[in-house]
Amino acid sequence: MSTPDPEPQGPGAQDPQVVRRTLTIVLGTFGVGLLLAIFWVSMEVRRVGQMEHVPLPEGSPRPGRPPTRTNSAPARAAATNGMVYIPGGTYRRGSENGAPDERPVREITVDGFWIDRHEVTNEEFERFVTETGYVTVAERKPEAAQYPDVPPEKLVPGAAVFHPPAGQVNLTDYLSWWEYVPGANWRHPEGPASSLHGLEKHPVVQVCWFDALRYAEWAGKRLPTEAEWEWAARGGLQGADFVWGDELRPGGRHMANIFQGTFPTVNRAEDGFRSTAPVGSFPPNGYGLLDMAGNVWEWCADWYRPDYFAGCPDRNPQGPTNSFDPDEPGVAKRVQRGGSFLCNEVYCNGYRPSTRMKASPDTGLCHSGFRCVVSLVAPAPTGQGRP
Repeated sequence: MSTPDPEPQGPGAQDPQVVRRTLTIVLGTFGVGLLLAIFWVSMEVRRVGQMEHVPLPEGSPRPGRPPTRTNSAPARAAATNGMVYIPGGTYRRGSENGAPDERPVREITVDGFWIDRHEVTNEEFERFVTETGYVTVAERKPEAAQYPDVPPEKLVPGAAVFHPPAGQVNLTDYLSWWEYVPGANWRHPEGPASSLHGLEKHPVVQVCWFDALRYAEWAGKRLPTEAEWEWAARGGLQGADFVWGDELRPGGRHMANIFQGTFPTVNRAEDGFRSTAPVGSFPPNGYGLLDMAGNVWEWCADWYRPDYFAGCPDRNPQGPTNSFDPDEPGVAKRVQRGGSFLCNEVYCNGYRPSTRMKASPDTGLCHSGFRCVVSLVAPAPTGQGRP
């Protein structure tokens, strides 16, 4: 298991250049007043992000213009399972203003699909566990063979939890705010003393890619491809900076659960939340989808490669056949999208629809969740005069 790749950094970060580092954490001893880290964990500083209001290149389509859909079928709620049908279409994937792995910007076509209106919640995931008896990766004792340098008595289940440091730290020193907590898992997202009481409608967290995959299989669904996810997130807007338009806070209104304040020490929670929010706490995008920006990062089906956009198929790309991260060649990673409650304008602007994140598929985190999709025939249009 590993702690998360650090969030993409923004213009206020102390290092103004694109930064990617690979680090491995030796998980150490746990005791009163001592920070515990017990696994080798892989991380790298993602990169320095872009300004909050980056102007689009001249000639770029703006919100309000007709979306680049190849059919006119509107997105609509499915009759069951709280899903929304996203009509197939063509869009420009990526961003010229983003990180190198968001380029080149290319026209991509995807077929129609159904997608969960919101992220999988704790109560939904609990139903899956109750019916199947599934045990998440964070709840399992790590195998000694995978961590030969860690004493056997220290190989205990747990997960990474965000803990703001007491004072301001260098924003490249991400270990200052991440702590490995024994007993942290989806039932106890911040450690053994925490619970899901009152969090039933919040997105499930501390679930790794393998956990999300097992849930999707149980539900008769699958994880979205990266291309499907971005198409759905954009909600029919062409080239917009955010899933709702080009202003981060139009009219002063908060549109997503992100971090306000001085990261990582002071979260003013001006949007009403310091951690996860109940799904649907913020306005939907143009397709009626909730929380496609902020709240929690969402797992996608694809392996991660920074060069995949350049040579991928232009119709229904399924992701590369293998993973390669040049900063950490030995660690295979899956894609995450959407940003989280820890993203802000200075350190992380991962709530942009084109931002790519990645993590090892066995890593459960306090700010990572998922939603599912289904490939089915489009719903029949509702006839005029029908309710």
